[in-house]
Amino acid sequence: MAPKLTTEFIGTFFLVFIIGLCATQGLALAPVAIGLGLMVLVYMGGHISGAHYNPAVTLAVFLRGKIDVRGALMYIVVQLAAGTLAAMTVRGITGLTFVPSPTIQTPGAIAVEALFTFLLALVILNVATAKATAGNSYYGAAIGCTVLAAAFAGGGLSGGAFNPAVGLGPALAQVFTGNGPPTHVWIYIVGPCLGGAAAAMVFRVQKQE
Repeated sequence: MAPKLTTEFIGTFFLVFIIGLCATQGLALAPVAIGLGLMVLVYMGGHISGAHYNPAVTLAVFLRGKIDVRGALMYIVVQLAAGTLAAMTVRGITGLTFVPSPTIQTPGAIAVEALFTFLLALVILNVATAKATAGNSYYGAAIGCTVLAAAFAGGGLSGGAFNPAVGLGPALAQVFTGNGPPTHVWIYIVGPCLGGAAAAMVFRVQKQE
């Protein structure tokens, strides 16, 4: 289990680290950097841990039956720890904290987070866990491009986390640095988890077993 957890930690850390540096610099092409970054991280760790790097994806994979309860819980703990450390590292380098924040009303933000996480998880289940696509060489590109599209289309509306580690990790780092807890962090837990669970159910309907 250690290689898998180490890989999940490294992948989640660098995903949140890339997001944090892009956010604190206000980069216009941040979605490109994030999508490409996730793509290479998926290729780095997909054959070891499955390259979830996202508690909502782990939830979807658990409901799909590809990871057991103990493994899923360990993945999620490691992902959240990595996201928090990455956010603390961004703070140490830039002096700034970053927390996703919606620009639309809460129901709309939850919908955006849920829908794009649903898309991400469904893509992952189909390109990385289905027998019909086993051994393909495009899974990393498919996953990275999904996040790139989601970040461009929905990031400016919901805050663009699509990942509880991206929502909760920076929030915990903000608390640890004495800046107080953000009030909307729950959006980035509820929305993505709803999307991940829905993706697992749709995958069953697709009968990709």
